Amino acid sequence: MSEASSPATEEAGAEQSPGAHPWAELVPEDFRLVRLAPQLGGRQIAPLRFVQLGRIERHSPQQSLLRLEIRLPDQQTRRSQNRLDVWVDHRSREVRFGDEDGLSVEPTDRGLGRFLMAQAIDWAKKRFSSYAVEGMALSSKDAVTEESRLRREHFLGALGFQIAYEDPLQLKGRCTVSHVGALHAQWNQEKVQFVELLDAAAMLQEADRNLRDLEIQLRKRDETIASLRRDDGTLRFSIACLVAFCTFQAGLLLWMALR
Repeated sequence: MSEASSPATEEAGAEQSPGAHPWAELVPEDFRLVRLAPQLGGRQIAPLRFVQLGRIERHSPQQSLLRLEIRLPDQQTRRSQNRLDVWVDHRSREVRFGDEDGLSVEPTDRGLGRFLMAQAIDWAKKRFSSYAVEGMALSSKDAVTEESRLRREHFLGALGFQIAYEDPLQLKGRCTVSHVGALHAQWNQEKVQFVELLDAAAMLQEADRNLRDLEIQLRKRDETIASLRRDDGTLRFSIACLVAFCTFQAGLLLWMALR
């Protein structure tokens, strides 16, 4: 766990809004490898993929911050994507997950949103279980269809949030929960898994072994194909010789018959 550079700086910064906070530009310091399981059915077909989960936390007498970020090795994302901040106000004993823009993750439908929230909830429950949770407004853009609204309700309900709508069309709403301890730090571990360093090394060794086995199989196949081609050439030459001999014999017999 990293500490802030100066208590005086922390105290001064804690009095500002989060947007102007000196912690606002912090970047992750610790990283872990995450495996996204391949999806071969359902709404999309997605291959096996590996991403990084970065995290950084800071603490002062007034506030604490946890910042989680998903980094994709082969893809650029917007600044607001794949990032989740958890702000803790020790004076009001209140925790806020994310911001008013909501949580946007890429790639979609791979379980990353719930994974990020589960990591944030687990961190908060271990330290501030009795703190209240600031209610969050639900964006209407996430519920433009009945399916998307139900998916959002399932996502938040599985984490322990209660949803209340302010209009009959169920477009404007808020999600609330009494305190941090009432939340659930659970995600689909069949979709998203941490990969430890030794496990990653074992996977690389296994992949290298499989590649070498495949190279041996391909070399044997090429040798078999080359041998068959040589046999095919020999057979073609033999057949050509037999055809020429038969043609000669037929011509000879015809010459003798007509003589």
